[in-house]
Amino acid sequence: MEKGYTDKAYRWNRENYSSRRRYVDIWSFVLTLMFKLWLNKKSWSYSGGMTEAKRAARRKKQAVWIRNTLLDLGPTFIKVGQLFSTRADIFPSEYVEELSKLQDKVPAFNYEQVETIVEKELGRKIPQLFDDFEPVPLAAASLGQVHKATLHSKEAVVVKVQRPGLKKLFEIDLQILKGIAYYFQRHPEWGRGRDWLGIYEECCRILWEEIDYLREGRNADTFRRNFRNEDWVKVPRVYWRYASTKVLTLEYVPGIKISQYAALEAAGLDRQVLANLGAKAYLHQLLNNGFFHADPHPGNIAVSPEGNLIFYDFGMMGEIKSNIREGLMETLFGVAQKDGDRVVRSLINLGALAPVEDIGPVRRSVQYMLDNFMDKPFEAQSVAAISDDLYEIAYNQPFRFPATFTFVMRAFSTLEGVGKGLDPNFNFMEVAKPYAMQLMSNMNDSERNTFLNELSRQAVQVSNTALGLPRRLEDTLDRLERGDVRLRFRSIETERLLRRQSNIQLSMTYSVIISGFTLSATILLLKDYIWLAVFAGLIAATVSWLLIRLLLRLDRYDRMY
Repeated sequence: MEKGYTDKAYRWNRENYSSRRRYVDIWSFVLTLMFKLWLNKKSWSYSGGMTEAKRAARRKKQAVWIRNTLLDLGPTFIKVGQLFSTRADIFPSEYVEELSKLQDKVPAFNYEQVETIVEKELGRKIPQLFDDFEPVPLAAASLGQVHKATLHSKEAVVVKVQRPGLKKLFEIDLQILKGIAYYFQRHPEWGRGRDWLGIYEECCRILWEEIDYLREGRNADTFRRNFRNEDWVKVPRVYWRYASTKVLTLEYVPGIKISQYAALEAAGLDRQVLANLGAKAYLHQLLNNGFFHADPHPGNIAVSPEGNLIFYDFGMMGEIKSNIREGLMETLFGVAQKDGDRVVRSLINLGALAPVEDIGPVRRSVQYMLDNFMDKPFEAQSVAAISDDLYEIAYNQPFRFPATFTFVMRAFSTLEGVGKGLDPNFNFMEVAKPYAMQLMSNMNDSERNTFLNELSRQAVQVSNTALGLPRRLEDTLDRLERGDVRLRFRSIETERLLRRQSNIQLSMTYSVIISGFTLSATILLLKDYIWLAVFAGLIAATVSWLLIRLLLRLDRYDRMY
C-alpha cells in the first residue's frame, strides 16, 4: 500500500512527462472504454439475458472505473472529468453522478519544489518574502497546493503554489485529446449531433485559464468588489506583490466548511439561515452582476464565526454576457406561451441547439416538456429535478448546452444539495421567487416597452391570421381545383432500402470483376506472362479493396438503422 502511494506521488510530482507513455496510457483508457460501451449493447455479454436493470448496474460499475482511472491519469483528466460532470446532455446519468464525486484529493509535492517555484516566480527566497512559511500544506489539489504563511507585516496569508510540470503535462495531454476529439467527431454513431471539437476547445480554454493564477487573482478582486456592499459575504483579498502566473498570495480567512454541520451547530450558527444565505449569494451573483462562482462545492464555501459566508478558489468562474439577453427574452416569451416552435428557434439562435435537417423530434420533446413540466407552482419546483428533466430530453438529441448554462445548472443543483444538508426543508426555488419577481419589477422602460410591444405584435398577428384564414382557405381550394398544388412524399426507409440494394448489386459486380482478373492472373502466370499476371493481380487487389470498403459501409448502415 505504501509503495503504491509512493509511486502515485512520484507520477504526480515529476516535472518531466513522457509523451509516448502518456499517449499509450490515454489511448489505452479510451480504447478500453470503447470496448466496454460496445459490450454493453451485446445481449450475450449479460448472464441470463440483457435487462434494463442489468445495463444500469453495469453502467454504474463502469462509472466508478472511469472515475478511478481519471484520478490515476492525473491533473488534466481530473479537471476534464469535473467538466464532464456538468454535461448530462451528452453522458448517461450514471457517469455524470459518479464524475461529480471526482475530488482533488491527491499527493502533495515536497517543500523543496515549493521553494524552487516561489523563488523562480517571485524573484526572492522564501525567508526574504515571508516572516513564516509552513512547509506542510493546508491542502493539496490537482493543480496546486496551499501553504499558510505570515508576511513581514505580520499579516496572515495563504500561498497557492502551482504543481510543477503542469504546463508541459497540459500540452502533451491536450494534443492527445485533440486526436481523440477528431476520432469521436468522425465516428458514425458517437459523432452524430455532437460537437466534440467544440467540447475540446471549451476544455482547453477552461484548463489554461485555471492555471493562470494572475487571472484567478483578478477574478477574486472582481468577485470581492461585487460584494463590497454585502457584509455577510467575505472574499479574501489578493496580495499582488506576492503574485505571479504560478504563485498566488491571498488573505488568510479561516472558517468552518459549510458541510461540517456538527461544527456549525457547536459554533451556535443557524443552519436554516446559512442555507438561505447560500442561495441569496448566488442569486446576487447571477442577477446583479452576471459574474458567478462556477465551482461552489462545499470545499470552496466556509462560514466565519460571525455567520458570514466565505468563498475560496476563483479559478473557474462563469459570466453571463449582455449580448445573450435578447435571445433569453425570446426564449422566455416562448416558454410563457408554451410555444415549442418559438423556443426551438430561440435556442438555435442562442447556439444551444444544433440546426439539424429533421428538427421535428426535438420540437416534440420541447413541446412535451412545456406541456408537462410548466404547470407546477414556481416554489414547488426543484432545481435538480428541472435540470434532470432538461438533460433527459437533451440526451441523444442535437442539444449543445453552452458551458455557462451547464455551470449555472450545476451551481444551482450543488447549492440546493448543500441547502438541504443544512436545512431538510430548504427549497431553492422558494428562495428565488422574490428575486425573480423583483427582476421583473426592476425592468427599465425600454424593457417594459419591449414586453408590451411583443404582446401587441402578437395580438395583431393573431387577429390578422384569424381574419385572413377564410381567404387563405378559399385560395388553397382554388389552386387544388386548378391542379396547381403538387404533393411530394419522401420515404426515408424506402430510400435506405434502395441505397442498400444498389450497394449489394455493386458488391456483386466487384466480386465478378475480382474473380475474372484473379483467374486471368493465374492463367497468365502459368503461361509465364509474369508482368501481365502482376498487372491483372493489381487490378484484382484494387477492386478487392473497394469491395471491402463497400462491405464495411453496408455493415455501418445496418448498425445505424
